Amino acid sequence: MKKLFKVVLVAGCILFIGTFAQAQTKIAHVNFNAIIDQMPDTKTISAQLQAYQKTFIDQLTSMQTELQSRAADYEAKKATFTDAVRQAKESELQDLQKRMQDYQTTAGQKVEAKKDELGKPLFDKVRAAIAAVAKEKGFGYVIDSSQNILLVSPDADDLMPSVKVKLGLK
Repeated sequence: MKKLFKVVLVAGCILFIGTFAQAQTKIAHVNFNAIIDQMPDTKTISAQLQAYQKTFIDQLTSMQTELQSRAADYEAKKATFTDAVRQAKESELQDLQKRMQDYQTTAGQKVEAKKDELGKPLFDKVRAAIAAVAKEKGFGYVIDSSQNILLVSPDADDLMPSVKVKLGLK
């Protein structure tokens, strides 16, 4: 009987502690991407990124034009080439195509790195504002609702309006 009483007492304590801990945790949500889109710096960053990306696009266009002209020249003169010259020209075209693909891959990586570099201060600013609002309102966790994983949320726990005010957005 004493053992049963102890087990019930321990179970009751665990239930009470679990309920108490759960009552202390407040969860809110905010649409991080929507805030980023409304920031005035987003347009500036986007313009800088497009200008940076355009340099790569121009170079790729130039390479594509060169490849097409060499391929057309090869096709036009193919019948007059000897086997050795034909293989050399084909190899040259394949090398040019490979260089173009490598350049495209490298360009994509550089553009991604530039995007991260330009966006980091903006993301940090928004994260700091979200953290400040969450702390002011007593929320322990804030979920990013732009990730489409939030199934149910009460309107009272949406920090979006408060974060916009904190950042000076309309």
